[in-house]
Amino acid sequence: MSSDASTPMDNLSHEDRSFTPDPAFARDAVAQKTLYAEADADRLAFWAEQARELLTWDTDFTQTLDWSNPPFARWFGDGKLNAAYNALDRHVEAGNGDRVAIHFEGEPGDTRTYTYAQLTEEVKKAANAFTALGVAAGDRVAVYLPMIPEAVITMLACARIGAAHSVVFGGFSADALRSRIDDAEAKLVVTADGTWRRGKPSALKPAVDAALADGRSTVETVVVVKRNGEPVDWTEGRDTWWSDTVETASADHTAEAFEAEQPLYILYTSGTTGKPKGILHTTGGYLTQAAFTHRNVFDLRPETDVYWCTADIGWVTGHSYVVYGPLVNGATQLIYEGTPDTPHQGRWWELVQKYGVTILYTAPTAIRTMMKWGEDIPGGFDLSSLRVLGSVGEPINPEAWMWYRRVIGGDRCPIVDTWWQTETGAIMISPLPGVTATKPGSAQVPLPGITADVVDDTGAPVGDGEAGYLVIREPWPSMLRNIWGDPDRFVQTYWSRFEGMYFAGDGAKKDDDGDVWLLGRVDDVMNVSGHRLSTAEIESSLVGHPAVAEAAVVGAADETTGQAVIAFVILRGSAAGEDKETMSETLRQHVGKDIGAIAKPRKVLIVPELPKTRSGKIMRRLLKDVAEGREVGDATTLADGSVMNEIAADFAK
Repeated sequence: MSSDASTPMDNLSHEDRSFTPDPAFARDAVAQKTLYAEADADRLAFWAEQARELLTWDTDFTQTLDWSNPPFARWFGDGKLNAAYNALDRHVEAGNGDRVAIHFEGEPGDTRTYTYAQLTEEVKKAANAFTALGVAAGDRVAVYLPMIPEAVITMLACARIGAAHSVVFGGFSADALRSRIDDAEAKLVVTADGTWRRGKPSALKPAVDAALADGRSTVETVVVVKRNGEPVDWTEGRDTWWSDTVETASADHTAEAFEAEQPLYILYTSGTTGKPKGILHTTGGYLTQAAFTHRNVFDLRPETDVYWCTADIGWVTGHSYVVYGPLVNGATQLIYEGTPDTPHQGRWWELVQKYGVTILYTAPTAIRTMMKWGEDIPGGFDLSSLRVLGSVGEPINPEAWMWYRRVIGGDRCPIVDTWWQTETGAIMISPLPGVTATKPGSAQVPLPGITADVVDDTGAPVGDGEAGYLVIREPWPSMLRNIWGDPDRFVQTYWSRFEGMYFAGDGAKKDDDGDVWLLGRVDDVMNVSGHRLSTAEIESSLVGHPAVAEAAVVGAADETTGQAVIAFVILRGSAAGEDKETMSETLRQHVGKDIGAIAKPRKVLIVPELPKTRSGKIMRRLLKDVAEGREVGDATTLADGSVMNEIAADFAK
């Protein structure tokens, strides 16, 4: 591996601890060791069996995988089904209509409960309403909502009528929203007046108004949910209330079956060119793997479990493990609108106790934050209902893993540390509870039917104890099908580094047992609190400020968020005399407004020059050394070797 790429590979501590499954848990576990043998014997037959067992098909498929035009895959291509029917109607028809689908808890403490029968009715009404607004199969719908039931209803209503939804995280700015609406050519936007954030009302609709301000958008209608009573501007003829449109619609709707490769959703993730990538997922294969992984990785018992994934629906985890996986499996789940510290730092554990949560799936960022708050806070609540704990978003450090197991899981709950991506659609590498002897900090083994590997620069597998690039050797059901509108970028981004293999920029190491340890990213995408952010996109935002001439952004290791955004900026001549501290804060706020708070740099350092090679390439590796407090590496290729000394001295102040 190159020196640039190998930097994140050098920080893996040795880990000897291992936790074998409890014999009683293992005996009755949903997933048994035989799954691996079944998948190894005939991988495609294995996935075909899962598709037929976990889903209801209107037309059965005759071909499991069409890989005749790689890397463009077709899974179960001639089969037909409806995603919303699989998530809702069939459970009602099976006599489970009275089972709770969603327990909703708002940040202010308001609650709603939807049974499968009630949720089905609401989705049917939304499907009729959207159809009446002119939305048809193949159209795109932008969703800009908080974590409220209407978000789930909207997504499933789109799926029901064959329209692809494009959910945009509610923390993103108007500009970020606009770029995603325009790229997808959305016909409808569903939003809310606002939401609640740490006890205070937070507006959402003004960002939609700003995104559509020039009147050139493809959007024809904006449906607005009344959530917190924030005053909103109104555009007659375009804007309509959810209560006037959806709630008044008929609940009589028959789901239409669509081909398995019908687009289900587009979800935008950061790209290294500064332009977000619209990741396209289709229906049959995605639902198969989302349901399979949700059932087996979390040892799901839909009749008795209360499942809680803390992710927002604006991220892929919210798509696969709040909406589609759990509901296709007929699970009962909790959805919470607010933050973990509102109105107090024990809020999550209060909810676990209140609802009897049995399965908790959250991010290492949240776990590390709660470690800082102290174990006496969760210690004040009854967490004995918990039986499986999950981790998602970025590699979890062993200390946080052990705290999670001991303090939250009472030393009895298996932890499933999961690796996957927006692009993979569903979990790819994870222990199976009841099967795998877990190791603190390791995702460990590819799931049955998944051919993940760690390879060197040539694409050859590395040996045990060695580091390299994490790749997927064979197509998988929930894989992305394309980058929306840009197939060339799809091929170049994911399939060009190693012939015939998928690679998206993650480094990994095999330990002496051959288990996989994720070691962070080896490209220019940062992972902040489980969210992949492009250095190029943030640099583009900084340079968009009139005071900035050049900018370089790196991700620095951060014990809470996984990585933190650190920016190095050269000011334009007219701004060079400004107070540095004031300007740094101005630029931080500028990025937050331009992209969203998640992208706001932890630190903006004003520098006289950036470290560049003689060809003009910025050496971000050296900036990362400074940002992480290391001795600066080899700077012999720099045009001006003294630059790094000055930057390091300024950063240390």
